[in-house]
Amino acid sequence: MQAVMFLIDTAFSLYLMVVILRLWLQLVRADFYNPFSQFVVKATNPLVLPLRRIIPSLGRLDTATLLLAYAVMLTKLLLLQVISAGQIILVPSLIFAAIFLVKEVLTLLFWILVIRALLSWFSQGRSPVEYVMYQLTEPVLAPVRRILPPLGGLDLSVLVVLIGLQFLNILFSNWFPGI
Repeated sequence: MQAVMFLIDTAFSLYLMVVILRLWLQLVRADFYNPFSQFVVKATNPLVLPLRRIIPSLGRLDTATLLLAYAVMLTKLLLLQVISAGQIILVPSLIFAAIFLVKEVLTLLFWILVIRALLSWFSQGRSPVEYVMYQLTEPVLAPVRRILPPLGGLDLSVLVVLIGLQFLNILFSNWFPGI
C-alpha cells in the first residue's frame, strides 16, 4: 500500500512541477526556444491545449494552466484518500488542494534557487538550463538586490530569499498542521 501511495505521490508531484514551471515560464516571459522550456511545453501541451479552448487567459495569467495545476493537485489528493482511507472527503480536499498548490510553488521556487546558486558556482554561464533558472528567479531576486547590494562581490539575495521561503514554510506548517 505504501509503495503504491509513494508512486502516485511522486508521479503527480513531478508532473505538477512541470505544469507549475510552464505557468511560471509564461509569467516571466522566458525564452521558449530554450531546450528546457521546450521540454516543459511539450510535456504539458496534451492537457493544456484542450483546456485553452474552453478557458480563456486573464491578461498574462494562463488560467488554463493554473486550473490544470489545481486539478493535478486535487486528483493526487483524492487518489491518495481513496487508497489510504477508502473514501473521498470532497470539500476539505478542494480547500487543501489550493493550499498544497501554494506550498508546492514555494517548494519549487526554493529548489530552483538552490539549483541556480549551485550552477553559479560550477557553470561557466553558457548552459541553457542556467539561463532559464536566471529568468525564473530574477523577478524574485531583483527587488532583494535593490535593498541589499552585493557585499564584497557576494550576492546574498539568494540567501535572503531562501531564508524567507523557509520562514513561509514554517508559517504554513503552523497554520495548517499536518501539511
